[in-house]
Amino acid sequence: MTPPSTRSHGALLQEDGTTRFALWAPDAAEVAVVFDDGARHALRGTADGWFQATLNCAVGLPYRYLIDGQLEVPDPASRAQAGDVHGASLVVDPQAYAWRHPEWRGRPWHETVLYEVHVGLLGGFAEVEARLPAWAELGITAIELMPLGEFPGTRNWGYDGVLPFAPESSYGPPEALKSLIDSAHGLGLMVFIDVVYNHFGPDGNYLGHYARAFFREDRHTPWGPAVDFRRREVRDFFCENALMWLRDYRVDGLRLDAVHAIGERGFLVELAQRARAAALPGRHVHLVLENEDNDARLLEQGYDAQWNDDAHNALHVLLTGETEGYYADFAERPIDQLARCLAEGFAFQGEIDRRGHCRGRPSTHLPPSSFVLFLQNHDQIGNRALGERLTQLSHPRALRAATLLLLLAPMVPLLFMGDEYGARQPFLYFTEHHDDLAEAVRDGRRAEFAEFAQFQHAEQRAAIPDPNAPATFEASRPSAEGPSGELWLGYYRQLLRLRHDWIVPRLLGCQALGVEVLSAQALSASWRLGDGCRLRIDLNLGALAVDRPPQRREAQPLFASAEVSIAMLPPLSAAATLEEPS
Repeated sequence: MTPPSTRSHGALLQEDGTTRFALWAPDAAEVAVVFDDGARHALRGTADGWFQATLNCAVGLPYRYLIDGQLEVPDPASRAQAGDVHGASLVVDPQAYAWRHPEWRGRPWHETVLYEVHVGLLGGFAEVEARLPAWAELGITAIELMPLGEFPGTRNWGYDGVLPFAPESSYGPPEALKSLIDSAHGLGLMVFIDVVYNHFGPDGNYLGHYARAFFREDRHTPWGPAVDFRRREVRDFFCENALMWLRDYRVDGLRLDAVHAIGERGFLVELAQRARAAALPGRHVHLVLENEDNDARLLEQGYDAQWNDDAHNALHVLLTGETEGYYADFAERPIDQLARCLAEGFAFQGEIDRRGHCRGRPSTHLPPSSFVLFLQNHDQIGNRALGERLTQLSHPRALRAATLLLLLAPMVPLLFMGDEYGARQPFLYFTEHHDDLAEAVRDGRRAEFAEFAQFQHAEQRAAIPDPNAPATFEASRPSAEGPSGELWLGYYRQLLRLRHDWIVPRLLGCQALGVEVLSAQALSASWRLGDGCRLRIDLNLGALAVDRPPQRREAQPLFASAEVSIAMLPPLSAAATLEEPS
C-alpha cells in the first residue's frame, strides 16, 4: 500500500492567509471553484485525478465545485456548510477558536464511564454544553456524541451523513461544538465522536458523479457499494477526518461505527497508527470499535476497546425473555453466554451463529477494559420497531440488578442518555427525507419487521412510526419523570461513586478469575484487581432465590440491589463485594 499522500482533501487555510482548494475527481475533465459572488476559478488537474488551486479568499466565504461546467456540488471535505448537504461549503479557520483549557491531556482509558448522546434531541451543541455539569456531578467521565457529519435535513440519527468533516449545521456552528468540548474538558469530561467510515447516506452524496473510484461494485454493504479502502485517496480522506477531530476539535476519542462493513482491516490499523502518531506527548487518545465480527486482533493493533454486543444480547434475553431476530443466538443459554463474556470477553469466539457463520476470534487473553459493557444504546433501542427502553420491557428490580453489574464490573460501562433517570420515552428511528426517498425509508423500515410475531399483518406494521414524521423525532426526547426519576438518579449516583472510589483505582492489571453459573438466570463472577483485591458480583435475574457460593468473612460488602443474605441470593437482585488480598 502506498504511503499517505502529501495532498489533503478540502479547502484548507494556509499560513499566509490564502486558501488551498483540493478535490479528487478522477472522472471529471475540468473542475472550477465557484463563489457566491459569481467569481469562478479553474482548478489545475493532475494525471492522478486531483484538481487544485491556491486562492485569496476570506474566511467564511461560501463556495461550491463546478464539475465539467454542468454540476455544482459541495466540497466532500467541507469543514462547514452554509445550509444543508446540497448547499454551499464555507472556508473556515480551524485555529480561530481561543481554547480556555489548552492544557487538557485527557484521562486514562480505565477511568472511562461513557454517556451516549444525540445532540439534536437535546437541542444542539449549546444545550448539550449546558448539561455537562450535571453529568460530571453524576460520575460520567466521557460524553460520546452520535455522528455529527452534515446529514440531509435537521432530524437524523447521524448515520446518513454525507459530509463527514462538517459538523451538522442545525446543531450550531463549529465554534459552538468547540465550546462544548472546551467546557467538558474544564469539568474533567472527555468527549468522543461517533464516526461513520463504512458508507455515505443516500441523499447529498455526489461522489459518484466525479469520483466513482471511491466505491467498489464487487462488494456491497447494507447501504450500497462498499467504500474502496484499497485506494490511497480514499484512505487519506477518512484518516484526515479522524485527525481533524483529534487536532482541530481536540476530542479525546473516536467510536468507529460498524467496522465489520470495512473489508480492508489494514485501513483500520493504519488509521489507529496515524491517530496515535498525531497525539501530543502525554495526551490520551482512545479508539473504540463497533464490530460484529468480534475480531479481537484489532484490540491488539491500536484500539482500546470494542462494544460488547454479545454481553448486551445475553443480558437483554435474561431481562426480557425476547428471542427473535439476533437474540435467537442467545435463546438457549443466555446465562452461559453472559458468564463467558464476563470471564473471557466475547461469547462468540469462533462458534457458529444462527446464520451458519463462524463468528469471532479468541478474546480470553484481553483485559476486561477491552470491552464496553452496556444495557442499552442507540442501536439496541432504536432498532426496535417501537423504540422501547428496558424500563418498559423488564422488571424494575431486575433492571436495577443488571445496572449494578454494568456500573461495578471491571469492563468500561456505557449509558444511553436518559438511562440515569429511568426514562420511559422511546428512542425511535427518525430521518427527514422527502418525496420518493421518504416513502422508501418508511416502507423499508416497516418491512424490516415483517418476520416478527408482533408485526405479521400489514395493519400491525402500519403502527410502526414513520421515521420522517416530526412527531417521531419529538417523541424520542428523553425526560425525567417524577419520584421514579429521582430514585433512579440516586441509584446511578451511588453506584458510580462506588466505582470511582473503590473500583477504578484498582483496575489496571485486572484479571478475570472465573464465573460460576448458579441457575438458568443467576451467576457469580470474580476478578482479581490490580492491587490483588478480589471483586465479586453475584447476579440473580430469575424469579427464585439461589444459593450463593461461600465467601470469606473478610469480604467487604460494596452494595446490594436487594436484601442479600450470606447464604441466599433473592430473586431479581445483585450484590458486589470486595475482598482485600490475604
